[in-house]
Amino acid sequence: MNNPKQPLIIRLASKLLNPRGLDKPQKLHDAVNNKLILITGASFGIGEETAKHLAKAGAIVLLVARSADKLQAVADDIQKAGGRAFIYPTDLSKPEHAKAVAEQILAEHGHVDIVLNNAGKSIRRSIAMSENRFQDFERTMAINYLGPVQLILALLPSMRARKSGHIINISTWGVKMPAGGRWAAYQASKGAFDTWLRSVSVEIKQDGIATTSIYPAIVYTRMSAPTPWMHKLPGMTTEDASHVIERAIIEKPYDISPEWLGIGQVTSVLFPTPVRKYLEFVFKLSKDSEASINSAKH
Repeated sequence: MNNPKQPLIIRLASKLLNPRGLDKPQKLHDAVNNKLILITGASFGIGEETAKHLAKAGAIVLLVARSADKLQAVADDIQKAGGRAFIYPTDLSKPEHAKAVAEQILAEHGHVDIVLNNAGKSIRRSIAMSENRFQDFERTMAINYLGPVQLILALLPSMRARKSGHIINISTWGVKMPAGGRWAAYQASKGAFDTWLRSVSVEIKQDGIATTSIYPAIVYTRMSAPTPWMHKLPGMTTEDASHVIERAIIEKPYDISPEWLGIGQVTSVLFPTPVRKYLEFVFKLSKDSEASINSAKH
């Protein structure tokens, strides 16, 4: 639910400007009961919240993230509530590790019914502060693109053999709009995987494998916390986001986007110069966050 401490207008705007979720416990149970669901980025935020929702509905959740201790804590909470969870501590920024964990999961469970690609790295930093930080681009590309590609490549043969599977990707609305300043590393990496999955989806649909790309705006998570002004804008809590994922699982749409995003896309095509000028204006008025400035020193 939205933060009750926010102004009423922000809470109302959050409902209007974000993707519609689905809170139907019985339908969710029917869709996920005894299903094996792999969730990346499962130790915090959207991944943790969704894992708990799905386990409560009867799913067997396979939790993937770097932090073994935090993953175990999430699994313990799930098991105490009567759910089933298995942990797989893995650094998905290393494609060879992504392949290895997929192989381990298949060896132990036989198959995966649903993959939720949720893990990601966000970075908001101006190019002037990035000139000596090529590693920023390497890291975001590794976790947001190369790791997920390798993970899914390793799981696809099993899905194809079973003629069944569902891949859900947590993308971002920014990949459908003109790129804004300070988001070069993040938007390029998220856009790369988004394009990859949409291309692959055309092929694997023939094998009975569905894909859903979700384009949220702002989600109030640890990842967005370093940019404090974002939490003052209309957004979603992790619980709101988990209901959007539940809708993806139940309805299996190709795309879940905020209602306004289509209008924004058309506007950017019909009026590219004003949109560009607006983005330049926003960049001039804004600045790098303190968190970004401090992390750039290391």
